[in-house]
Parts: sequence; C-alpha cells; structure tokens
Amino acid sequence: MSRLYSLAYLTSHRCTPAEAVRIAAETGYHMVGLRLWPNAPGAPQQHLLGQPAALRETVAAMRDTGIRVFDLEIIRLDETFDPHRWDALFEIGATLQAKAVLVAGDDRDETRLSDHYARLCETLQPFGLTADLEFMPWTAVPNARAALHIINRAGNPANAGILVDALHVGRSATTPEDIRAIPRHLLHYAQICDAQAGLAFTTEQMIHTARCERLMPGEGTIDLDGLFSALPADLPVSVEIVNFSRETGISPADWAAQCLAHSRSLIQNLA
Repeated sequence: MSRLYSLAYLTSHRCTPAEAVRIAAETGYHMVGLRLWPNAPGAPQQHLLGQPAALRETVAAMRDTGIRVFDLEIIRLDETFDPHRWDALFEIGATLQAKAVLVAGDDRDETRLSDHYARLCETLQPFGLTADLEFMPWTAVPNARAALHIINRAGNPANAGILVDALHVGRSATTPEDIRAIPRHLLHYAQICDAQAGLAFTTEQMIHTARCERLMPGEGTIDLDGLFSALPADLPVSVEIVNFSRETGISPADWAAQCLAHSRSLIQNLA
C-alpha cells in the first residue's frame, strides 16, 4: 500500500482552508490538516467556524480536487474541561468528513485528565472523529509512555489515539521501543519534521521550535529512520514543517512542495 501524506496546518499556516486544499492537490498530497481552533486565545488559526461562505468554498475545493480533510486542531484538555466547548468544531468536522482531532493534555491532575479524555472520546464518537492525544515534552503528557498510560486509565476508548510527532520524540524520553509498544489501533497518523534532538532545551526553546523553526527531514539530528521504522509502514504521514525565516519569499505552494519532497525522500529510503 502506498503511503498517504497530509499537508499539516503548520506547513500551510499562510493559507485559508480552501487554499490549503488546492495547494495540497497541486503539490502531491492526499489530505490536509486544518487548525480551526487556536492553540491559545488569540493565537493564529484558519477561520471556518461560523463562516458559511468559507465553508462552501472549502467543500467545493475538496470536491474539485479529491483532497480530503484528515485532522482538525486543536483541543487542549485542562482543569476547566467542558466537552461541549468545541461543539462547533465537532460539527464542522463531521461536515468535512474529517477523521481525527488533535488533543493536547495540559491538566497535571492525572486522574482528572484521564476522566476528561474519556468524556471527550465519548463526545466525539457520534461525529465519527478520533481523539488523538499528542505527547509534548512541556505538557502534562510529556512522552509516549505517558500518553499510553492516560489512554489506558481512560478505559482505552474505541476512538482513542496517540499522535506521534517526530519533533516531540526527539526532545522527550521516548525510544523506538516505546513507539513499538503503542497498540496499532491507537495509531492513526504521525507527523514528520526534523530539528536538533536532545533533552536540554527549555520550555520556551521547545515551543519556539515547534511553532516557528522546524527543519526539513534529514537536516537535524532526530532519529527519523529509527522512528519511522518503528511505526507501521502504512501509517499516514502529516508533513508538519514551519520555519518562518526560510518561508520568507517562498510561496506557500513552493514551501509545501519542498516539505513533501524531503519527507517522502527520507521515508522511501528507509531500509
């Protein structure tokens, strides 16, 4: 089976949803990821919720190109969790026939975080969406083992998932063995990029790299060969590469094409 590639929000952050869909089609991707809910109040996002004209344009672009929406961003689980806070996101996800919602765990109370994650999964089920918990070293779910632990505590819901981002693997206490230990049914997609690996970065440095300064696969020191060899060979890959300084003067389409070329080359060359 040929590998499927998705154009992640961060790679196409300069685009509207409809533009991202059309660029994905032009440059060889199969799917897109959209950030329709910001990762913090007032943070950048793509605007589609409550905008019927933009939604019609996006649906038309999907119909014209055959590109589908794979994942939506982002839900952050904290102590103020309300499962209906994101109803508009879930509803538009069903309209777009999206598959997954990216989830971050911010609540340091492990019992409460597990309970809230379970409730989120239950809420998402009628919309046909999985809740893909992304471990990030500066959050309450810092590595792959922690993500699996939270999902097990939540009762291993049918639509649970773990999102593996290469950047966070390279900057957390996560090993290829930890990745292999994730049950296959919990893996729906993985994100690829590169950076300098290590555990000595500050929270501010890690967040800056994640949001502003990722590298093309093969340009950093993350063990991407080891990571993607540990993941299922048919797992869809979300190409998530943002680099504000390098994107200057490059069109979103050219940037998306470069990111896909580097990602595909590395994965196809795996032993």
